Amino acid sequence: MKEEEKGGAPNRELYALLNISPEASDEEIRKAYRQWAQVYHPDKYQAPQMKDIATENFQRICEAYEILSDERKRLIYDIYGMEGLTSGLELGPNLNKVEEIKEELERLRHQKEQEKVPSHVRPSGSVMANMSLPQFWEGDGIMKGMAMASEVQSQISKQSVISLGGNLAVDGRSGGGIATIVFRHQISPASSIEVMGSAGLRALIGVQTSRQLSQHSSATMGLAMSLRDGSINLSNNWTRQLSETTNGNIQLALGTDTSIGVGWQKKDQKTSAAGDIKIGPGAFGVTAHYTHRFSSNSHGRIAGRFGSGALELEVGGGRKISNFSTVRMLYTIGIRGIFWKFELHRGGQKLIVPVLLSRHLNPIFASGAFIIPTSLYFLVKTYVVKPYNLKREKQKALENVEKTLSQVCESRAAADKAQQLLQNVANRKRTRQLETSGLVITKAIYGSHKALKNKSQSEEAKDEVTSQIIDVTLPLNFLVNEPGQLKLHGGVKKSGIMGFCDPCPGEPKQLYVAYTYGGNKYEVIVDDYEELVIPKEAHRI
Repeated sequence: MKEEEKGGAPNRELYALLNISPEASDEEIRKAYRQWAQVYHPDKYQAPQMKDIATENFQRICEAYEILSDERKRLIYDIYGMEGLTSGLELGPNLNKVEEIKEELERLRHQKEQEKVPSHVRPSGSVMANMSLPQFWEGDGIMKGMAMASEVQSQISKQSVISLGGNLAVDGRSGGGIATIVFRHQISPASSIEVMGSAGLRALIGVQTSRQLSQHSSATMGLAMSLRDGSINLSNNWTRQLSETTNGNIQLALGTDTSIGVGWQKKDQKTSAAGDIKIGPGAFGVTAHYTHRFSSNSHGRIAGRFGSGALELEVGGGRKISNFSTVRMLYTIGIRGIFWKFELHRGGQKLIVPVLLSRHLNPIFASGAFIIPTSLYFLVKTYVVKPYNLKREKQKALENVEKTLSQVCESRAAADKAQQLLQNVANRKRTRQLETSGLVITKAIYGSHKALKNKSQSEEAKDEVTSQIIDVTLPLNFLVNEPGQLKLHGGVKKSGIMGFCDPCPGEPKQLYVAYTYGGNKYEVIVDDYEELVIPKEAHRI
C-alpha cells in the first residue's frame, strides 16, 4: 500500500473519475461517460448555483472522455500522465498504429535520458576499521588494521560507463593498495563487454563479456593476465532464473586460483537468502545467509561460514534511521574468536567496524556478549526510540496537515458540490434497493488508515479523526448498479472518484464500507488501490 501511495500508479486519475478500469474498452468508456453526463449536464439545472456546480464537473468528465476515447492521447496519458499531454509532445501525423506510437514515445523518453547522461556520476566507497580488545589490554593499541575502498562511476554515453576505483589496506606494520579502471560498454540489449586494468599489489589487465542467453539465463566469461608473472586466469559464470524470486548460478575459475562453485539467491518482499559452495585444490567453503524484513525500517540477519579455513556463525539486525541511512549490529562467534560488528550505510558509502572481543570461546563470555547488547537494544528501542519516532511521526503529520490545509479544503468543497448533484439519483437507487432487499451502503468512510482504526476512539480524538476522513456513503450508493452490485476497480486511486477527495495527502489511505444485502449486515476495509467488489459472503458480520 505504501509503495503505491508514493506513486505506484500515478496516471490513473481520469479512470477513477469515470469509475472504469485502466483496461476499459472504448464501449465501456462511452457508457461511463453517458452515465455521468446524465447527472452533470448543465442543462438539467435551473438554479444558478447548481448549474455552476454541474458545469464545473461536466467539464472534468468531458476532458476525461476526450483523452481516454482518443487512442493516441490515452497512450500518452497512461505512460506520462497529464504532464505528457500538456508538455507538447509532437508524435507526428503519420503515427496511426499503437505500436508506432509506443516506439515514438520510447524514442522521446530515451532522448530525454540522453540529455541527462552527462550528470550521471555515482560515487561509492567503504571504510573498515578493525579493532581488537585483547590487543588493547596487552598495551598495543586498539586499532588492528584499516581498509578503505572508493569508486567513482560515470555514464559517458547512453551505452558506456567508466569506473575509477582504489583500495588501500593496512594490517599491523604491512599494507598495500590497488588502483583500478573499468570501461563497460553495452553492445546490445542482450550483451555487454568490460575492459579493466589495475596497478599495485595485483597488477593485471582483463576483459569480460556478458550475454543474455534466453529470457531466464545469462552467461559471463572473463580473461585476466597478471602483469607480475604473466599468469592467465579464466572465469566463467552461468546464471539461471529458477522461479520468480530465485536464481541459481555455477562458477568456474581456471588458473592460479582454480575453483568451481555453485550458488543460489532468493529474494522477495519480506526475505532474502543466498548460499554457495566453493571447491578448489586443497580447500573448500560453504556460506549461507538469511535476512528477514520485519518492517520497512528494520530487519534481522543470520549467516554462517564453514570450510577449510573458517567456521563461524553470525546473527544480528539493522534499522533504517533515515531515507538514506541504515545502521546494523552483528554478533559473530567462530574459530577466530568472538566479534561485534557495527555498520553504517548511507547512500553508496559504508562504515564497518569489526571489534574482536575475545580470541577464546568462553561459553559465559560468549553468552554475555550476545545477551547484554541485545537486551540494551530492546530497552532503548522500547523506551527511547519508539516514543521518539511516534512523536516525530505525529509532528510530521501535523506539519503536513498545516501545509496541505488549503488544498484539502478546496478538495472537500469540490467533493461536497459533486455529491450535491448525485444526491437525488443516489437516494432513488437506495430506495429501490431497500424495496428489493438489495445492496444498500449504510456507511462508507475514506481516509487515513490510522484514522479509520481510531474511528471509535474518545471524543478528544474525534476532531483529529474527522479531519483525516471523508464520508462517501452517498457516491457509493450512486455507483450501485440495477442488479445490486458495486465495483471499484483495482490500480485506481479512490480519491479521484466523483464525490471523493484526498483528506490527508501523503498518508496511506483505506476505504471502510458497511452495507446491507438480503437482510444481512456486512462490512469491509480495502486499501486505496485495491479492488472492491460487493456484496460478498466473506464480508458478512
